[in-house]
Amino acid sequence: MRKIVHRHLGKVVAGAAIAVAGTAVMIGITLPGSAGADESGGGLGAGGTAQQAAQDGPGGAVRPGVVERAPAEGEKGKGRDPLTDDEMKRVEQLAVNRQLFNSSENVEGARGPQRVGVDLAEPETAELDDPNAPRRADVTFYDYKDDTLVTKTVNLDTGKVERTGVQHGVQPPISRDEMTEAAKLLIADPLGAGLKADFKDATGKELTSPDQLVLNSMVYRATPGAQPAVLASCGEHRCVRLFPKAKNGPWIDSRDLVIDLSARKVGKLG
Repeated sequence: MRKIVHRHLGKVVAGAAIAVAGTAVMIGITLPGSAGADESGGGLGAGGTAQQAAQDGPGGAVRPGVVERAPAEGEKGKGRDPLTDDEMKRVEQLAVNRQLFNSSENVEGARGPQRVGVDLAEPETAELDDPNAPRRADVTFYDYKDDTLVTKTVNLDTGKVERTGVQHGVQPPISRDEMTEAAKLLIADPLGAGLKADFKDATGKELTSPDQLVLNSMVYRATPGAQPAVLASCGEHRCVRLFPKAKNGPWIDSRDLVIDLSARKVGKLG
């Protein structure tokens, strides 16, 4: 667990993250006075404009860049617009009826299914060219009581559930709540001792909560004979590998640990 490789991994990933962040800033913000500037230097030049002059401050100083505020989000989207926050909340409420709520369990073992995702549904074939076609959403839940994936298609115009699908052995990407629960189980397990030791080496603090970590993850599926028996059901069970990073610190290598969220157990790969 406590291998020197995690320090190199932290440097590489951290460097990539900085590069991505820098690119995002360059894309999102255009500094006034820079776009279309005369590269030969000196004033506006032959290619300058009155607009450029207005953007520059006294003495030609460039004014600070301004990030425009995102437009206000309505309660309801139109056409193929992404689902709004209000639509996602409403569609989840419509999808979980009393029967589903009472008969299912979430990742913590409490009553009610675990929401995995909410996405805008594809239009029906006959509605492809209809600008007034109803908006639908696919709501995906994982029921930890019997390891089933439940997908409900909700018509946002009528408020009715039009389709329900139930699948076994299908594992969509891990949700944020599931990652948090996986980290809790790992921190509390004896196999998490190396993670906690590496965290203390990196930060000087004790690791006691997932709130101290930035988490990424991937689903783990068992390969016959390739892992300990405790992980043999992964794929049928919901299992996850975590890629944790100390907040404001390095990445920590825990790739050899798998958390079975269905059985609430941790295993170590050989």
